[in-house]
Amino acid sequence: YRQNAASRILGPDKRIIEIVNNYESMSFDFGPTLMYWLETHAPDAYARVLEADRRSREKFSGHGCAMAQAYNHMVMPLANAHDKETQVIWGITDFKRRFQREPEGMWLPETAVDLATLEVLATHGIKFTILAPRQAKRVRRLTGQRRWRDVNEGDVDTSVPYICNLPSGKQITLFFYNGPVSHGIAYGGLLHSGENFALRLTGAFPNDGEQAHLVHVATDGESFGHHHHHGDM
Repeated sequence: YRQNAASRILGPDKRIIEIVNNYESMSFDFGPTLMYWLETHAPDAYARVLEADRRSREKFSGHGCAMAQAYNHMVMPLANAHDKETQVIWGITDFKRRFQREPEGMWLPETAVDLATLEVLATHGIKFTILAPRQAKRVRRLTGQRRWRDVNEGDVDTSVPYICNLPSGKQITLFFYNGPVSHGIAYGGLLHSGENFALRLTGAFPNDGEQAHLVHVATDGESFGHHHHHGDM
């Protein structure tokens, strides 16, 4: 975690030309128990994580990079209604104490989800969550399309966000991450070369000039510098 807070950028001669805080430029979440550990045992890294969110709000029109997380690493669909509420409320409360703002997004452990969990998120003001592409079942356009189209992990368009209309009448936005690129980061050696990493990301954009697109990935923070040496760079 400390490596990502002070990552080295090297010049052509392999000398350090800049030290950057990666957390300022990417969405991230820390579980409350991990944040407590960092606060106690690595206060320098902890302070840089908090500072990164403050700086990111300046860069991104008030939107911080930090996301909240359910309080414990609990598979939310297996929790009863009371525990779902507790996990979300405690996660939000811990986030507000540390980052001094309301969270906009919340990470669900293992991206495990059901409609009841999404209802709790929406009830407590969470605007979005991130899911795996295999969790998408069917989609349709908001306008001009009434019929649903079945999708699977291989053909869901992960470059656009989706609005999920919940049974209560509330809404929440879902982002399905790019599965192949995420797998390449974790297991395919993409972090061994910054150039290859960048090319893989830019190459994942669809050839569609009609609307804006987003290429986004999800992987363990430990991928960057722990599982892959110097991966933070």
